[in-house]
Amino acid sequence: MVKRAKRAEKGLESLKKEIEKHFEKVEEDVLEKNIDRGRYHLKEIDKSLLKALEIKIKILGIEDDNSVLIYRERLEKLRKSLGLKESE
Repeated sequence: MVKRAKRAEKGLESLKKEIEKHFEKVEEDVLEKNIDRGRYHLKEIDKSLLKALEIKIKILGIEDDNSVLIYRERLEKLRKSLGLKESE
């Protein structure tokens, strides 16, 4: 069980790095006014990466990790800067 927990923790950190990469790409898209590509990265963050992060946190039983909430707030700010609604 210890190996699985360590692997899950590494996976958690890996997901956070991947989310950060996508945030950087969205920020570039905002600067370049490339809304279509920015929309893709926002969906990727929201629909797959944050969902996977929530699942990993739940599996590990981490209760004080508020990274998902922080990422969701950043996501909303970027959506607003691209002029998108929450569902887009």
